[in-house]
Amino acid sequence: MAVDKVAVVTGSGRGIGAEAAKLLARNGYSVCVNYVSNAKAADGVKNQILKDGGHCITVKADVSSANDVARLFETVDRELGPVSVLVNNAAILMPQCRLEEISEARFIEVLRKNVLSCFLCSKEAIKRMSTKNGGAGGAIVNVSSAASKSGSPNEYIDYAASKGAVDTLTRGLALEVAQEGVRVNAVRPGLIYTQMHSSGGEPDRVERLKSKIPLQRGGQPAEVAEAILWLATDRSSFVTGSFIDTTGGL
Repeated sequence: MAVDKVAVVTGSGRGIGAEAAKLLARNGYSVCVNYVSNAKAADGVKNQILKDGGHCITVKADVSSANDVARLFETVDRELGPVSVLVNNAAILMPQCRLEEISEARFIEVLRKNVLSCFLCSKEAIKRMSTKNGGAGGAIVNVSSAASKSGSPNEYIDYAASKGAVDTLTRGLALEVAQEGVRVNAVRPGLIYTQMHSSGGEPDRVERLKSKIPLQRGGQPAEVAEAILWLATDRSSFVTGSFIDTTGGL
């Protein structure tokens, strides 16, 4: 059954994506929880949404694969209706190291997972949202990172570079579709308590660095989700091509 408010949140089995999916559902959106491998985590998010009275489906798809992305959006079309909000959240982080230790294969994989995924999903969303294509408009929110500005020296220059590309894609696409009923913005989280830090080899990274944050604490995924919700809805109707830094002042 098609509904008016449909949100696709990529990589939403955990962390910021999971909180964004649940918050969008609480605000009246039917939500597609996308995941690539952890079905149990995705089902947990879905079950919580259903328990709270929301509407949700889960779709397994590698959003860095064009075929998977096409299938993801076709499933949403069929089961929920045309997407009105896309949150490009899926991303990976590799273990901390200096640039000369980063292999070519690693660098390409980070760009593929973090940038190509954003491009592919945005492309499918625009096909459906743009008034030029017969759509009713919509909003895209990209989850970038404060690393796009800091560069993450000695840790994740490849990840930072990928998020810099996301920032540029955000700005360019926003201007391209501004007259077609589609707004494109991004959030740039800083030190947030998520499992991603474990992927980088330092689960307690936020604790180590929180004294450098003006607010003297790390952020919670739910706090980033609130910024995503604002950018996704008509509450930010005069905002496009912009960024919200959810960094505690960094």
